[in-house]
Amino acid sequence: MNKHILARFGERVRPTGLWLHSSFLKLWAAETVSSFGSQVTIVALPLLAALTLDASPLQMGLLSAASTAPFLLIGLFVGAWVDRTHRAPLLAVSDLARAALLAVIPAAWMLGFLSMGLLYAVALGAGTFTVILDVASLSVLPALVGRESLVEGNGKLEASRSLAQIGGPGLAGWLVGLFGAPLAVLIDAVSYLISATFLIRLKTPGEILFSSPDEPRRMLRDVAEGLRVVFAHRLLRPLVLCSATHNFFGFVFLSIYVLYLTADLGLGPAAVGLVFALGGVGALLGALVAQPAARWFGQGPAMTGSVILCGLWGMAIPLAVAVPAVALPMVLAAEFAQYLFLVIYRVGEVSARQALTLDHLLGRVNATQRFLVYGAIPLGGLCGGFLGEVVGVPLTLVAGMVGMLLAYLWLMLSPVRTMRRRNQANMESGR
Repeated sequence: MNKHILARFGERVRPTGLWLHSSFLKLWAAETVSSFGSQVTIVALPLLAALTLDASPLQMGLLSAASTAPFLLIGLFVGAWVDRTHRAPLLAVSDLARAALLAVIPAAWMLGFLSMGLLYAVALGAGTFTVILDVASLSVLPALVGRESLVEGNGKLEASRSLAQIGGPGLAGWLVGLFGAPLAVLIDAVSYLISATFLIRLKTPGEILFSSPDEPRRMLRDVAEGLRVVFAHRLLRPLVLCSATHNFFGFVFLSIYVLYLTADLGLGPAAVGLVFALGGVGALLGALVAQPAARWFGQGPAMTGSVILCGLWGMAIPLAVAVPAVALPMVLAAEFAQYLFLVIYRVGEVSARQALTLDHLLGRVNATQRFLVYGAIPLGGLCGGFLGEVVGVPLTLVAGMVGMLLAYLWLMLSPVRTMRRRNQANMESGR
């Protein structure tokens, strides 16, 4: 069995070497810094809408949708562009643009014209540059570290994001309580500026472009090729459909989650920050055990089991409203367990996609995945806001959790569930 294929899917433990890899360290430092800032905004922005602007469930859903709508609107075309462009400069420019856009929020607050419309516009603009950065970042990693180190690299990046999820929300809750949500958003803007200083110096000598920039682009043909590769692949197809289903129902849930915590459970900003922070602890543990889980159980069973357990644990959150005396402990336990299993799945899914995709197709395949998976987020957010208005917040949370649980069916009904040692040598073709 090819040792490189085994290494791609966590079948063999290799000595950790990426801490000595200067290019990877620049990418890691940039993502770590920006992740801390982003976690502050994840908490501060909905708190700003709920507590300062008195947003309704529908408005909360629209805010959630605005930040991710660009994945649906431009995601496929970004992928074709990224495959033809050097990716490192795109990362730095995207961070600088996001910093400028987020700085508008505290400025508007100080000048007295902060509104939900402005929040929608900033979220949409920042989301546009997030699409570019996200696709370029996913596509640049194989050129930086080589395919044999993808699981290690993704694990380290996911661990940093998890640490940010631990510290960021707690910091956000403290900042919102002390200074107000608008100034807390300023932390994210500063983090993007710092991140850009690392990315400006990033070099990718192993990068392979689809074609030179002066050749005819034939954008629609390239977009169609990315879609064809994903949907023709017997492993990539169920993975992307599982992730899209999970994200749709996840954001039915998340679009009104902060409203549920503040209005139904009566939690203040500090307690909301604690909830999100404990989710980060679970995510960190998930990042640390993702590779051993793939080795012990096989990549497919580890991912399939994680999706099931994530959905089951999540059911404790809407049930918490019925037992107010222990509502906060129930929510904290569910948040921890959900993120633990979600990150185990996420590390396995990203590493599999990167390993199974040819270099010159990475931008389009990653963009197709993001188009379908992240494109489901605004649709889920809008659906969650609408359901929250019609049937109430607790029942909407139940609907979201049931849908997240059923996402595992895409994996159970596909070859993904049997991705073990005995057949991973045949996964390269995947057709």
